Amino acid sequence: MNLRMRGSAGPGGRPGPGGRPPGRPGEAGDSFPKPSDGELHAIIVDGDAQTLVQVAERVGQALARPASNNERDKLSTSQIRAIFGTVRKLEMRWPPEVHTDEEKDTERRCVRELQLLEPKLAYQSARAGSGVDNLRQVLAPAIKKVGADRQRFQHFVDFFEAILAYHRAYGGQ
Repeated sequence: MNLRMRGSAGPGGRPGPGGRPPGRPGEAGDSFPKPSDGELHAIIVDGDAQTLVQVAERVGQALARPASNNERDKLSTSQIRAIFGTVRKLEMRWPPEVHTDEEKDTERRCVRELQLLEPKLAYQSARAGSGVDNLRQVLAPAIKKVGADRQRFQHFVDFFEAILAYHRAYGGQ
């Protein structure tokens, strides 16, 4: 049986994320329902819970039930939980208020680790396939909206947690 990925191969004959050539994620025709910039702004910056729930359900369902039956298009619970575990550790370390130099240093380290999650997601995406790439397309722009703001980070955590919950509710394995 021929298990060739859709799209052409990338460097070294290996397909990019989702079987697409590298450098072309999110092209027209990509059916994954990524949140718009306005939706992410409402969720992360404004803390709009209603938008968070609506978008998280849409994204979680799409991650649990990809358009194709290709194994590389699926996002496993262990893949999403590994990424969420990193975020949860940051949440526990990030001080709720910053008064001392030590708390400022801790906050700077947390912001740095959050920003470094983007290249980790890109690596996982290239390795694992379009399921992780679709998650990356949601989380990377959301991380940019967090910046160094603790409240925005909490909105990001809530959003990610809701995506994880809907992924599982819609049958994500």
